[in-house]
Amino acid sequence: MNFDSLKTAPRLLIEAQLQPVQGTRFQPTGFPDLGAATYDGPDNHRMLLVESAQSMANRLENVCWDRVTDDWVSALQGLPLIKVADKDGQPLTNSVLEAHRTNSPYILEGNDKTVLEMLKNELAGMEEGAVDIRKLAKVLLRHDTNALLHGVFLAKGDLAGGRLRLPRVLSAFIEAEDVREAQNGGVKNDHVNPSGDTARGFGNVPFSRTEFASPKIIAYFNIDLAQVRGFGLGMAVENLLIAVVLYKIRRFLETGLRLRTACDLDVVKLNATRPANFAVPTTADLESALPGLINTVATEGHFAEPRVTMVRWEGSAKKKA
Repeated sequence: MNFDSLKTAPRLLIEAQLQPVQGTRFQPTGFPDLGAATYDGPDNHRMLLVESAQSMANRLENVCWDRVTDDWVSALQGLPLIKVADKDGQPLTNSVLEAHRTNSPYILEGNDKTVLEMLKNELAGMEEGAVDIRKLAKVLLRHDTNALLHGVFLAKGDLAGGRLRLPRVLSAFIEAEDVREAQNGGVKNDHVNPSGDTARGFGNVPFSRTEFASPKIIAYFNIDLAQVRGFGLGMAVENLLIAVVLYKIRRFLETGLRLRTACDLDVVKLNATRPANFAVPTTADLESALPGLINTVATEGHFAEPRVTMVRWEGSAKKKA
């Protein structure tokens, strides 16, 4: 896999034009105290945030994980991560799917201090003074490679005073332009007792809902290439991280676009906008290249062995009196 055309580019920007798989309407993300996130665009077009950066980060990782086998999808197998087992030794969660990745409370706040002690040992020396970002990146690559791409905030006082953080290498969001509301609704039917007590879940309940239509729905992806090079981990690692990012994007666009029950989208067009001459590799090309890239980085000694760090979750450690 050749990424020579990206060597001096600060960012790789990719756009995917989307449309509903069926019909014209779609359901955007909603917020409890806000509802649909509409706003006025710079050209006075009414805009809509279809999917937030936070949600996209999770979706881009969900498509990399096989929940049936509780492992990476085949192309990514061999990447280091942290798994959490429950008190019976059964899979509970892992650093790929956890909301705060390495900083998950199931990894750092339990009675099992394996990862916390490991991080304290390997990240020692940054209690005072500037944080060594390259050292942090090296440790994350070694134990939880995906955290380098997702971004991480190790908010614990005994880890450099809670100052260890990396922004996202890959960020993404989906916007729709010139949106129009598509009002509709329905009725929750109770065929046994239509006039029953609705507060207790009985009875017929009519409801309304707001969906949207738009002539232009775009998924935006921003890969911070300058940040990847700034890790100082060498060309093999840079190529691997870029390939993983592109694989996430391809997998999401091909398998992850049913965002909600009433929001099932399809790709109309995909292209890089900066640098404009970059051809986004196909999924097949990435799947073919990734095992070799992972093996090369492992051969250079960048990964922990074994590559899966296990933690047992048996509940929170007791708070100090």
